[in-house]
Amino acid sequence: MHVTDDPAASDTAASDTAASDTAALVSMLRGKRVVALTGAGCSTESGIPDYRGLGSKVRNPVQYRPFLEDPLARQRYWARSMVGWPRFSAAAPNEGHRALAAMQRAGAFGGVITQNVDGLHQAAGHERVIELHGSLAEVLCLQCGTIEGRATAQQRLLALNPGWTASAELAPDGDAELTSVDGFVVPDCARCGGMLKPNVVFFGENVPAVTVQAAFGMLEDSEVLLVVGTSLTVYSGFRFVRRAAERGMPVAIVNIGPTRGDPLATLCVNAPAGRILGGLAKALAS
Repeated sequence: MHVTDDPAASDTAASDTAASDTAALVSMLRGKRVVALTGAGCSTESGIPDYRGLGSKVRNPVQYRPFLEDPLARQRYWARSMVGWPRFSAAAPNEGHRALAAMQRAGAFGGVITQNVDGLHQAAGHERVIELHGSLAEVLCLQCGTIEGRATAQQRLLALNPGWTASAELAPDGDAELTSVDGFVVPDCARCGGMLKPNVVFFGENVPAVTVQAAFGMLEDSEVLLVVGTSLTVYSGFRFVRRAAERGMPVAIVNIGPTRGDPLATLCVNAPAGRILGGLAKALAS
């Protein structure tokens, strides 16, 4: 086998592969009712890290039960969140988000079922989005049910913790990696004094049944499932690939590296989401 170190030859090979992958996707999706299932890999190009992508470091996400029962776990979460929020909230949609929204506007695409909590699909202009795991833009009081904007909560966090600063690496949940949270003050609900939780589904917590049913409804109304940027390790996303396969519905997966759904897929594309979706949007528009 001949191996070349010529960068131009490598770029040409990558371009040819992308063109071939895009052509296969176009053939599979054109003229069909398409629904997308997206994961963290759809947002990594916006600077938000993921949990399981190739090269990802080992993370220690917040677990639902400890957050409810352990004041130290809540202190750790909110300290990390206060530090990570400015960069997380500043993230902008990337080419993949914009491409999905453009395909919807052109009538070549339907809705999005996303495992992400960053709101970037909506920011890109996509109008039919089901957020399986909620939204970090909201904070929920577990006692009275009041929902507060995360930006407002950030101001309260800063006021409660003057002079408490830290520089840290952004983490997938919109928080940051910190080694110590000593002295950090956790806010309560401004209305009733109850416990606050980001309005997202933590690890170990169930996705609300009404959300799952809405997502299944979107899937049932479609003819093709396009999976983008997720390893499908978590069942909350994998269930939709399994349902599609049970229905005999074609499944296309665009992801860097293997996924749990590969054996059920009609087509697997090993590539960054933005590059493939951008080309796909242009091809379908033509």
